Amino acid sequence: MKTLKKSKKYVSLALLGMMFLSIFSFVLPLLQSTTAVAEDAAAPAGPPPTGKDVYYKTDGPVSGPPAPHLTAQDYPSTKLPGVFGESRLLIWTVAQQHLFFGSFVLAVPIFCMVIELVALLVKDPVASKRYDQLAYDFIKISLTAYSVTAILGGLLIFGFITLYPGVFGYVASLFRPFMHIYALLFLAESGTLYIYYYGWHSMEEGFLKWVHATLGILLNVFGTTLMMLANSWLAFMMAPSGVDEKGQFLGNYAHLLHSALWNPINIHRIIGNMVFGGGIVAAYSAYKFLSAKTKEQKAYYDWMGYIAMFFAVGSLIPLPFAGYWLMREVYAYRQQMGITLMGGLLAWLFILQAVLIGALFFAVVYYLFNGMQRMKGAERYDRVIKYVFFGMTVAFLVWLTPHTLVMKASELKAIGGQQHPVVGNFGVMSAKNGAVNTMLMITIFAFIIYQRANKIITVKWANLGNALLFSMFGVALFNNWWLAIYGYYIPANVRVGLSVPQVAGTLTCLFAGTALNLAMLKGAKSTGPILWGTISNRSQFAMFALGVSFTWLMALMGYIRSSVRLFWHAMEIMRDNSPWAFTHPIGFASNVMSVNVVIFWIFSLFVFWLAELSAGHRDVPSMEDSPAVKVKTTGGHAIAGASE
Repeated sequence: MKTLKKSKKYVSLALLGMMFLSIFSFVLPLLQSTTAVAEDAAAPAGPPPTGKDVYYKTDGPVSGPPAPHLTAQDYPSTKLPGVFGESRLLIWTVAQQHLFFGSFVLAVPIFCMVIELVALLVKDPVASKRYDQLAYDFIKISLTAYSVTAILGGLLIFGFITLYPGVFGYVASLFRPFMHIYALLFLAESGTLYIYYYGWHSMEEGFLKWVHATLGILLNVFGTTLMMLANSWLAFMMAPSGVDEKGQFLGNYAHLLHSALWNPINIHRIIGNMVFGGGIVAAYSAYKFLSAKTKEQKAYYDWMGYIAMFFAVGSLIPLPFAGYWLMREVYAYRQQMGITLMGGLLAWLFILQAVLIGALFFAVVYYLFNGMQRMKGAERYDRVIKYVFFGMTVAFLVWLTPHTLVMKASELKAIGGQQHPVVGNFGVMSAKNGAVNTMLMITIFAFIIYQRANKIITVKWANLGNALLFSMFGVALFNNWWLAIYGYYIPANVRVGLSVPQVAGTLTCLFAGTALNLAMLKGAKSTGPILWGTISNRSQFAMFALGVSFTWLMALMGYIRSSVRLFWHAMEIMRDNSPWAFTHPIGFASNVMSVNVVIFWIFSLFVFWLAELSAGHRDVPSMEDSPAVKVKTTGGHAIAGASE
C-alpha cells in the first residue's frame, strides 16, 4: 500500500512538472516572437513612419495597417425577417450566453479552491470530509458548464468571422500573439480541470491531497489569465491604446494590452463573477433542497446554500466600489462617455440596475432572517427585523428614484419641469451614494445579528464591545448621511470625491465591525444547535431570486458597457457603418436581455439535471461534528454544525 501511495505521489509531481514545462515551453518562445515581431516591424527598409499613441501620447513606429473603413455592404446578413435579420442580435445573444457560462466556470473553481483549502485546515475530520465533499459537488456542476462554455465560445468566433469579418480581422491582426497565448491557456485550463475533477478521489489523502489543492490554484491562475486577455479586447474597443488616430499599431504590445479601462474591468469582472457564481450555486442548492427526500439531504443542501450565499454576499459587498472605480476611469478617459452612461441616453438603465441591486439586498436580508429560525434563542432578535426592513425600504426608495421623468407635455407643465420639486431631489448621485451605503451597512448589521442568533456573549468586556460596535455604525451612518447632504452644496467635480469617505465608513463597518463581533463571540454560550434543514421553503425562493437578479444585472451592465461606444466598433478609431449601427429603445434592449436570462436558466436547469444524474443516489455527508471536537470546542454543549 505504501508503495502504491509513493508511486501516486511521484506520478502527480511528475504530472505537475510536465504541465508547467509544457506551458512555458510554448509561451516563452511566443513571448520572444512577440518582441521580435515588434522589432521587425519597427525596422522597415526606409525611414520608418511614426505615429502618436492615442492614449499614452508616446511616439512609435507604425507597424500595422490602419483600421478599415467599412461600408454597409461589408457586413453580411443572416437574411432573416425583421429584427432577427440583425447580425448584431445574433452576436449579442451568443456573446451573452458565453459570458454567463464563462463567468460561472471561472467563479466556481475559486470557491472549490477556497473550500478545499478549508477542508485541509479544519481539524475535525468529519467537518473536513464535509467541506471536501462540498468542493467536489461544486466542481461537478462546473464540469458540464465548462463544455457548454467552450461550445458557445466556438459559436461566437464563428459568428464574428462570418457576420463581422472586417471587425474581427482588424482586432485579430492587433491581438494575434495574445490570441495564441489564449488558445494555449485554454488547453492548459481544460487539462488541469479534468485532472482536478477525475483525480479527486485518487488524490484525497496525505501529500497527494496537497498536490490536488495546488492543481486547484493552478486552475484558477489559468482561468483568471484567460479572462484578463479577453478583457483586453473589449477594453481596447472602449478605450483604444497602442495605436495612432488611424488605428495603426505602434509596435508596443504592453500599451495595446494595458488600455485605460483594462485594470478596472478586470477587477470588476473578477468580483462580479464571484457574485454571479455564488448566486448560481445558491440556486442549485435551493433546487436540491426543495427536491430532497430525506432529512439528511435537506440538512446538507441547506448548509450548502448557506455557504454559497456567504460567498455571494461576501463578494457583493465590494462590487459597488469596483463599479465606482470603473465609472470614474470611464469619465477620466472620455467625459462624454460618462455623461452618456450616467446622465444621457443610457441613464434610465441605471434605474433598472438600482431595482435589481435593491432586490439583491432584500433577498439576502430576508434569507438571513429566515435562517435564524433554525437556531433556538434567535427569537429575541425578532423585534429588530421590522426596523431593519424599514430602513432598507427607505434607502431602496431613494436609491431607485430617477433624476428625470418621462411625461406628457401637460404633466410637465403641471410639475414645472422634468424633475418633481420634492422627489426629484433624491434622483442625484449625492443622494444615491448615501442610499446604497446605507443599504450595505444595514446588510452588514443583519449579518452580525445572524452571527449572534444562537449565542450569548460571555466576554467580560461585552458592554464595552457593544458600545464600540454601535458607535462604529452610528458614526459611519452619520458620516454617510452628512456627506450626502453636503454634496448638494458643492460642485459636481468635488462631490465625486465624497464617495471615498462614505465608502471608508462602510468598509470599516464590514471589516472592523465583523472582526469585533467575532472577538466578542469567542467562548460564547450556545443557546442551541443550528438545525440544518429546518429552514423554510420560502427562503429557498429568495436564493432563486438572488441568482436570477445577478443574471439580469450582468446582462444589463454588459449591455450598458457595450452601448456606450454608440456608433463605434473601436472608440474614435473604427466606425460602425453596419445597417444596425443605432441604439435600440430601452424596451427592446430589456426584452433581449430578459430572453437571454430565460435561455441561460433553461440551460442551467439542464446542467443541474445532468449533475444530478451523475450523482445517482449517493449518501450526503453528515452534518454532525465528531464527538471529540464537540467536547473540545463547547465544553460539553452539543452543537450540530454550529461551528459554521
